[in-house]
Amino acid sequence: MEWWSNLKKNKIVKLAFNSYVVILTFFVVWMLFFDENNYLNHLQFDSEIRELKNSIEVYKTKIAEDEAMIKRLQDSMQLERFAREKYLMKKENEDVFIIEIDTIKK
Repeated sequence: MEWWSNLKKNKIVKLAFNSYVVILTFFVVWMLFFDENNYLNHLQFDSEIRELKNSIEVYKTKIAEDEAMIKRLQDSMQLERFAREKYLMKKENEDVFIIEIDTIKK
């Protein structure tokens, strides 16, 4: 039992079994892995925040493009042209023919 008495005298062992250190260690382990707001959840939330910020930037550019398109479509002729090309709209007394050009060379 001589090793046990030597072990009790060791400062590192005394510090490791100090009640404050044990409680602090338990608290840190609990907060890192078991708590509802643990570190792993924070990492996941941070990645989601980065993705959402990137999508915000994408949507801001789309909004700017759409606002520019709306300004161009204020003219009635441009609006009619856009409707005809994009949505294949036509007047009542006309027919629309869609011609697709085959780009594959034989």
